[in-house]
Amino acid sequence: MRPRESAPEALFMVGAVSQYLGAAVAVVLFDELAPGGVALLRVLAAAAVIVALRRSWRRRWQARELGRAAAFGVSLAAMNLCFYLAMDRLPLGNAVAIEFTGPVVVAALGARTLRSAGAVVLAIAGVLVLAGVESEGTAAGVGFALLAGGFWAGYILLGHRVARSPASVDGLGLGMLAGAVAISPFGATAVAGALDAPVVLALGLTTGVLSNVIPYRIDQTVMRRVDPHRFALLQALLPATATLVGLAALAQVPSLQEALGIGLVIAAILAGRPGTDPD
Repeated sequence: MRPRESAPEALFMVGAVSQYLGAAVAVVLFDELAPGGVALLRVLAAAAVIVALRRSWRRRWQARELGRAAAFGVSLAAMNLCFYLAMDRLPLGNAVAIEFTGPVVVAALGARTLRSAGAVVLAIAGVLVLAGVESEGTAAGVGFALLAGGFWAGYILLGHRVARSPASVDGLGLGMLAGAVAISPFGATAVAGALDAPVVLALGLTTGVLSNVIPYRIDQTVMRRVDPHRFALLQALLPATATLVGLAALAQVPSLQEALGIGLVIAAILAGRPGTDPD
């Protein structure tokens, strides 16, 4: 079955598993590179793969397309950077759940109902529960995860414009190049020091393909089919998927308090779901 014929939920499962397997690889890379270096390597690798496969340099670009793609790419790269800084301090499932505040707010603003307001309250409660988990680096990790959530909201809103424009996938690749330039001050030195380490570079390429190329290409497909608010709600699959991948790949077993916080965030997404399907 071709991707455009698949249900959005099925596509999200494929993208979610790929995305967080890539995140698990990134955790391994943290032993060799600082999070900023891993984020830069991930974005650069993904951009190079897409631009090379698409031969995006052959396209005639309009100024508006370039600006839109660049803004999208900067949001994406900043989201990746902040997420890795959070993930270096928090378990994978916790970081994703807190980061999810951004998409929940996007969905709630789209619905503008008492139910959506309740969803935001549940999401905030989940973040507070997770923030209350006592561990070294928690405060900074929560802060970075919330920042990532803000950039994630920008990614959703800008991503729909890119996905539905003529540039589409080419815009994704070019945007990630712009994003790589934007976050290069945070990781360029680390990446330069890893140029003589083929294994590290190979893992960086793997992370880029698993965490950026596959899931974001799937996002592009889904974004053309659903509005930004439903897209935000469909991502309810992500916190649970991240927790399961963290458990299976990284042996990160959530405590009861952490499971409660993640559960509250998932409940927030489900509570904010519109009563009727907009499509």
